[in-house]
Amino acid sequence: MGYLRSRDTPLDWKISILLFCLVAAVSGQIRYSIPEEMRKGLFVGDVAKDLGLDVKRLVSGLARLVIDDENQYVTLNQNKGHIVVNERIDREKLCAKKSPCSFSLEIVLEDPLELFSITIEIQDINDHAPAFPKKEINLEISESTPTGTVFLLDGASDPDVGINSLQSYSLKANDHFVLKQHTRSDGSKYAELMLQSGLDREKQSRHTLILTAVDGGEPQKSGTAKIHVSVLDANDNAPVFTQTLYKATVFENILGGTVIARVSAVDADQGYNGNVTYSFTHLEDDSSCPFEINSYTGEIKLTGELDYEVSPSYEINLQAKDPWGVVGVSKFIIEIADVNDNSPVITMASYSGKISEDSPPGTVVGLISVQDKDAGKNGQVHLTIDENVPFKIKSSLRNYFTLVTEQMLDREKFSKYNITVIATDEGFPALSSVKVIVLQVTDINDNAPAFSQTVYNTQVMENNSPGVALMQIQASDRDQGQNARVSYFLIDKEVNGNPISSYFSVKTESGVIQSLRSLDYEQVKEYIIQVKAQDGGSPPQSSNTTVIVRVQDQNDNPPQVLYPVQTGGSVVAEMVPRSADVGYLVTKVVAVDVDSGQNAWLSYKLQKTTDRALFEVGLQNGEIRTIRQVTDKDAVKQRLTVIVEDNGQPSRSATVIVNVAVADSFPEVLSEFTDFTHDKEYNDNLTFYLVLALAVVSFLFITCLVVIISVKIYRWRQSRILYHSSLPVIPYYPPRYSDTLGTGTLPHVYNYEVCRTTDSRKSDCKFGTVGSQNVLIMDPSSTGTMQRIQSEKNILDEPDSPLEVS
Repeated sequence: MGYLRSRDTPLDWKISILLFCLVAAVSGQIRYSIPEEMRKGLFVGDVAKDLGLDVKRLVSGLARLVIDDENQYVTLNQNKGHIVVNERIDREKLCAKKSPCSFSLEIVLEDPLELFSITIEIQDINDHAPAFPKKEINLEISESTPTGTVFLLDGASDPDVGINSLQSYSLKANDHFVLKQHTRSDGSKYAELMLQSGLDREKQSRHTLILTAVDGGEPQKSGTAKIHVSVLDANDNAPVFTQTLYKATVFENILGGTVIARVSAVDADQGYNGNVTYSFTHLEDDSSCPFEINSYTGEIKLTGELDYEVSPSYEINLQAKDPWGVVGVSKFIIEIADVNDNSPVITMASYSGKISEDSPPGTVVGLISVQDKDAGKNGQVHLTIDENVPFKIKSSLRNYFTLVTEQMLDREKFSKYNITVIATDEGFPALSSVKVIVLQVTDINDNAPAFSQTVYNTQVMENNSPGVALMQIQASDRDQGQNARVSYFLIDKEVNGNPISSYFSVKTESGVIQSLRSLDYEQVKEYIIQVKAQDGGSPPQSSNTTVIVRVQDQNDNPPQVLYPVQTGGSVVAEMVPRSADVGYLVTKVVAVDVDSGQNAWLSYKLQKTTDRALFEVGLQNGEIRTIRQVTDKDAVKQRLTVIVEDNGQPSRSATVIVNVAVADSFPEVLSEFTDFTHDKEYNDNLTFYLVLALAVVSFLFITCLVVIISVKIYRWRQSRILYHSSLPVIPYYPPRYSDTLGTGTLPHVYNYEVCRTTDSRKSDCKFGTVGSQNVLIMDPSSTGTMQRIQSEKNILDEPDSPLEVS
């Protein structure tokens, strides 16, 4: 409860105006009552206490006032939870004669959304004195006017209301007139002057009266006017209206100049005294009466514009006066019918413009206020929105609606909504307003990066430079901002016992895959890389793809000749009988190239030969055949040089020398390939040498047998150790092997030394026997060639000789 001191109040008054703060806890509403003319900053009410709210809730909820009127009479102090005066409040300007005078506002809190309605009533103070429209009133009264005749006086006006408004009139005492006071239906007061005793113009032709109007305020205020009465000569009859009360109802949208009604009055006098003129009385100076009356015809016409929302009715005092000033009075009440001429006004009372895409259905998007100044059904408003948006409208408090989500949102489908809100009243024809609300949907990390392909393929030439870029992969993320920022990572695994990250790397930002080392097609022909794309959300989401890197072969390996084997100090010779036919297969040059494709396509060419007309080599198969019949003139010793080339660019080659013996018997061959002499000493010691050779061969055979058995036992033990271990075993293939076809007149054998894995003992292996020997190993510097040949043949015939894989 508070007090204010009026500006016009004497200082000795203890209490000038009582401030009532009436708090009503009905349906979440509170009501305060304050006097008008309060200074800015004065206390109105403690809303935090009256609403049972904590002041911290006002601050955290961004509490604010929503006032329908454009004038911000009050404001909210969030830190104290008080409503205080923001600007001077003039009750007369705000409500005119309306009483009680009040205005409504709402307090809106967010997060969560809360709405409280507040009504502030403005109490009137006696800041206006009654005032007459004219300071002097002139009356002309015939001396024959009978006593009891009433003369309507112009009333005083007081903008104040209630007890502070005009309460009564008083007339200074006189001998002829008394004052009669009346109250209209709206509570306003007016006075009539009644003739109490007859007038005599001959005695006194002019009377001056003092009319006083007083209000009921404390202190009381008053206003005065002088009444000048001129006494006229006799006129016995006063005009009389045909009705004591005229009524009319018009719509507020009628056009100016329309005749509303016609009034009439009759005067029993004849001639000049019976002429009647019509006029309005009791009109204040600031009256905006939009009507006028024809003084002679009594037609009442609309001169201005009607607005039901400003004034729903008019009450006009009518006066009919004859030429001698005798008047008759009546009343005209005009009711204004409302027309639906105001469209609803849509205002966003609370709206952020953003919503997260993971908001559940029923989330409040905004608070909408809709106002319509019309009355009745014309002011009843319905709010609708588009049907193709996932939102709906819910009714809230008076003229308030909430916009809520109706289903889950997906920013990747719709990142923005233009919500068209339509407010329609119930008038006929109905009026509507449209407001477009733009709502942004904020992103959450609900999408993983997606590669355009599940498997990427690329190629790289072997012997590449380290750091070369192989390809670029890209993944797209439908999210936004940091949630769509994709980084790339290599999923590590092992290749040939090494981590894949030692071979390749991927750039985190761009997704470019690089080779970290030079690749070798002959070691690994294909690499399978797993790459992960991960976004920057929290928590992050990821997806994987596979990149297959195929190494392209380069001609970086020359052909390797497998047969015939080139030895250091001996000569390998193939025997061709002199009876050999044309096309006789002498031998076959066998070569391989570890490259692939055309880099491994081999061709064989005869580069140099003792007799070029006797032999040829197959271009594709490397077979050396005779191209004519062998004759006795052909030299026994034939030396062929064969070059083996691959098909790479540039090509690589290898050269092999093939020795061919053209003879029908070994002695003939030996005579050509050895330098020993057939002297007598040789023949005498031949038996000795044969015995010695046999002894040596036997010793060598036993030694080899012991070594072979020892090696087999050692390998068996090693295989057992490796079999029980987890270490990988890599087979090793020594380069001592030969390859021929078993075609032609000379049988051929392929000899290998084989190292097998620990599990190979479980598989089957076919061992072949040694075929007939067709390769002659000649040592021209030795005299024991034949003996060595025979001893080696015996060794090969033993069951413990090296394995031969057919």
